[in-house]
Amino acid sequence: MASDWAQRRVLVTGATGLVGSWLCRRLVDEGAFVAALVRDWDPQSELIRSGTVQRLAVVHGCLEDFATVERAVVDTEADTVLHVGAQAIVGYALKSPLATFEANIRGTWHVLEACRLHADQVRRTVVASSDKAYGDVEALPYTEAMPAAGRHPYDVSKSCADLLAQTYAATWGLPVAVARCGNIYGGGDLNWSRIVPATILAAVQGRPVELRSDGTYTRDYLYVDDVVDAYLALAEASGRDGVRGRAFNFAPGRPSTVLEIVRAVLEAMGCAHLEPVILDRARAEIRHQFLDATLAREVLGWTPKWSQETALRATVAWYRTYLASFEAQARAASGRPGGGP
Repeated sequence: MASDWAQRRVLVTGATGLVGSWLCRRLVDEGAFVAALVRDWDPQSELIRSGTVQRLAVVHGCLEDFATVERAVVDTEADTVLHVGAQAIVGYALKSPLATFEANIRGTWHVLEACRLHADQVRRTVVASSDKAYGDVEALPYTEAMPAAGRHPYDVSKSCADLLAQTYAATWGLPVAVARCGNIYGGGDLNWSRIVPATILAAVQGRPVELRSDGTYTRDYLYVDDVVDAYLALAEASGRDGVRGRAFNFAPGRPSTVLEIVRAVLEAMGCAHLEPVILDRARAEIRHQFLDATLAREVLGWTPKWSQETALRATVAWYRTYLASFEAQARAASGRPGGGP
C-alpha cells in the first residue's frame, strides 16, 4: 500500500536536530521528496551519521534570513512545511535571549510569511512548539483552552511563535497548526545538558548524573518516534476546519519527576546503583508541567505507541552504539590501540 506521503514535497526546518532527523528519515522512507533547511553542518547529527542526508535535498541557511527561507520553500516546490527549527535549550535562552528570540520568533514569522506568499503551493504547515508556551499555571494538566502565557525567554519565544501561527491562520486562512510537546527524548539527541542523554553519558562513564533541580520537577517525556507520528498526523489535518489555526497537545499520558525518569534510564542501563547528585540550583524553570492530549486523540486519532520502558531501551541502545563508535574513531585518530575483549 502506498504511503500517504509518497511523492509529496516536504520542507523540514531544523532537520539536523533530534526530531528533524527522524522526521526526515520517516518521510524519505515513505517516498516523499524531502528538502532540509540546515544552518550548520554537524557530522554528529543523526541526519548525517545515518546517511539520510544523502537521500534528500539540502538548503543551507538560517531561519533569521527571510530570503533563504523563501528560497527554500520556492526552489523545493514544497507542498508541506514542517517547521521544527528553533533554539531549543532553556539555559541558552537565559544566557542569550536575543538569539533565541531571533531564531524562534523571527524565524517562525519568516516561515509563515513564505507560506502565505506561496499559498497556491503550500497546502500543509506545522509549527513545532512546546508545553512551555503555556507558562506557569496552578491548574494542571495544560489544555488547549489555556492561553499562551510564557514569562521566561524560551517560554515567551514559543508563546509568540504560537500566536503568530494563529494569526496567519485567522487572517489569511493559512493551513497551519501548532504541535505542543513536553520533553522529547530518543537516539540522536546530542544536547548533553538534557536529562536523558546526560544520564546515559554519566552512567557509561561510571559516574552519577548531576541534577540542576531538586529532582521533583514534573514533566512529560515523549519518545521521538511518537512525536514524528504526531507531527505527520497534524500536518495531514492542518487545513481542515477545526484544526487550522489550533494548537494540539501531544503527551504520553503519565508525567514523571526528574528523579523518576533518571531512575528509569538507569534501570534500562543496568546501573540502578548510581544515585544522582542533586545540585538544586535551577532558575527560571517551571516546576510542574504536563499536558492533556485528549484533543489529539479525539480529532487526529493520535496516541503514543511506545511504552516508556521500551522507548528507553531503544534510546539506551542507540547511545551505547554511538558512544562506542565515537570512542573507536577517537582511538583511530590518535593511534591508540583498542581496549581488549
